Amino acid sequence: MPKHYILLILAVAAETVGTSALQASQQFTRLWPSALVVVAYAISFYLLALTLKYMPVGIMYALWSGLGIVFIALIGWLYFGQKLDGAAVLGIALITAGIIVLNVFSKSTLH
Repeated sequence: MPKHYILLILAVAAETVGTSALQASQQFTRLWPSALVVVAYAISFYLLALTLKYMPVGIMYALWSGLGIVFIALIGWLYFGQKLDGAAVLGIALITAGIIVLNVFSKSTLH
């Protein structure tokens, strides 16, 4: 797997951990989940900065945010008991389709 994809996947993972901790922090009223939010986002942004050596910012951000949306929606559903109706599932499927189109068909994913 190319280095830029590894960096991007790690950035998405860190962002997903940070956003999950944001939910667990209860609006920054719990110390350790709040600290995890700050650390996870710092790691994510650092990895995104490294990814920019290989990918244009628009494509990188579309992939990072799209994957983050999909993963957080799934985590919210699995771990926080949040409901996903048909429209939400369709929207997540469309985001996933967009990610696939960018990676399979676009020549814009690399500098």
